[in-house]
Amino acid sequence: MIIGIGIDIVEIERLVLAVKEQPRLINRILTSDEIVIYQGFTNEHRRMEWLAGRFAAKEAFAKALNTGIGSDLSFQDIMITNQENGQPQIDCSKLTQKQQVHLSISHEKHYAVAQVLIEG
Repeated sequence: MIIGIGIDIVEIERLVLAVKEQPRLINRILTSDEIVIYQGFTNEHRRMEWLAGRFAAKEAFAKALNTGIGSDLSFQDIMITNQENGQPQIDCSKLTQKQQVHLSISHEKHYAVAQVLIEG
């Protein structure tokens, strides 16, 4: 049974400007493990594209949980990892073992989009 579905789209350039104005925003969005990956990108556009995808995924996940990012759920509660085949997945302590999360992230030149479906 589907418990929730969420989708989010991010304009990459808007995120670039936000990070330039507020560099600590990266520490708010990404977990420490995600920051290590983020810093490993040498191509600036790829780095920001990746960040935008993670931001969109976390927002989409919060929407699928019907909570949004706020007092009950923060960006730090959500970590986006990759399976061996490269497929992104969500790790979050707020999920029960009975819940299964499906995540898709896509990028193009100007936008990153993510969709999350939670089954339970």
